[in-house]
Amino acid sequence: MPTFGSLPLVTPRLTLRPLVEADAPAFFAIYSHPEVMRFWSSPPLTDVAQARKSVLAIEEGYRCGDFLQLGLERQRDAALIGTCTIFSFHAASRRAEMGYALGRPYWGAGYMHEALTALVHYAFGELNLHRLEADIDPRNRASARTLERLGFQQEGLLRERWIVGDEISDTAWYGLLCWEWQNNLQITRG
Repeated sequence: MPTFGSLPLVTPRLTLRPLVEADAPAFFAIYSHPEVMRFWSSPPLTDVAQARKSVLAIEEGYRCGDFLQLGLERQRDAALIGTCTIFSFHAASRRAEMGYALGRPYWGAGYMHEALTALVHYAFGELNLHRLEADIDPRNRASARTLERLGFQQEGLLRERWIVGDEISDTAWYGLLCWEWQNNLQITRG
């Protein structure tokens, strides 16, 4: 299991930091919103007690090295506006999955791209991963654009992978390799 050093991660507008129990109300506001959860693999939260339980599990996952879910705190007002996660570590292959959610009021301002750029850099640098993967609903074009802007490539379609409530949905599977990320950085800097 990895150890998560060098945290928090700081970007021009955000601090990506471990979640704490006091974040439960803001976590609930994000994960209870029907538009945020529209393409998620679980239904929206229905009460703040679920959020508290989730945050406690996130804190334990962080301590154990099982997964890393960071809160996106906006620097100008310390508002928790979203989360991003690295999980399902496969140590032998230096591989993990990535997930993210952004509160509905903050869509369209570039926050998630900013946060995920820092998270991917951390994953390939500090955590020494070779590959990152992401599983999204193919109907979620905004999420696909977010991944593609980072250099992820769609590698496949898994049919009817999720059942949430009464809805069955497919998965678009995306991947990004460390050397691709490094090449993209060199092109961007060049």
